[in-house]
Amino acid sequence: MAHVVRAALVQATWTGDTESMITKHEEHAREAARQGARIIGFQEVFNAPYFCQVQEAEHYRWAEPVPDGPTVTRMRALARETGMVVVVPVFEVEQSGFYFNTAAVIDADGTYLGKYRKHHIPQVKGFWEKYYFKPGNLGWPVFETAVGRVGVYICYDRHFPEGWRQLGLNGAQLVYNPSATSRGLSAYLWQLEQPAAAVANEYFIAAINRVGVEEYGDNDFYGTSYFVDPRGQTVGDAASDKAEELLVRDLDFGLIDEVRQQWAFYRDRRPDAYEGLVQP
Repeated sequence: MAHVVRAALVQATWTGDTESMITKHEEHAREAARQGARIIGFQEVFNAPYFCQVQEAEHYRWAEPVPDGPTVTRMRALARETGMVVVVPVFEVEQSGFYFNTAAVIDADGTYLGKYRKHHIPQVKGFWEKYYFKPGNLGWPVFETAVGRVGVYICYDRHFPEGWRQLGLNGAQLVYNPSATSRGLSAYLWQLEQPAAAVANEYFIAAINRVGVEEYGDNDFYGTSYFVDPRGQTVGDAASDKAEELLVRDLDFGLIDEVRQQWAFYRDRRPDAYEGLVQP
């Protein structure tokens, strides 16, 4: 039986300040709601520049508590206004010295459901994230939302199949993957990793990338955000590789059961044989 969820994502250019960045995303969310979307997700640390291109203590100023900080509080009001589930990636401070790359998940009535903290933290040129973030410590939560079971996996996480699988085992139907990845570094991986993960784990993925060049480095974020279904097929066209864009797509969650019955990957798993995979 068809169970169609109209979903949205935003790939955005950096405006230069947090207030205008949040306002711009609120406008995109209202437009998505006018188009009938019931869930929307934003890019990695959406309310800030991608400051991890440098290692400077001044950038701790972008951090705020989750859920009681100003951005998530404002996004809860937006969810209530629009009646949409909202996935909100921000730089989180838990307490002094404890910082995480985090995404809050807010239900369509404004209820804060919980958060995901990025597990895998890169430390390479242009992506100096270990300077800022501790590795995530909240596992692989899947949130029961007004549209279904939603998970989050953030940027560099996508290179690691274990988390994708755990989200599937935890019941995810749709996984948002907010990212900040630059042209030339991994563009060809962007076209294959999320579709491959969608196939292997038999759920939908919303792959979101930033777009444009920002003030703290020369990373050229190439956009091309997209939704992909459990067969690995892109749902509609991908977004531009140069311009800001709102994507709204219909996702037929009925396809999840169809694919899982046809391909039966979960049936044929061999967890009894996988013990070596978790050895250091």
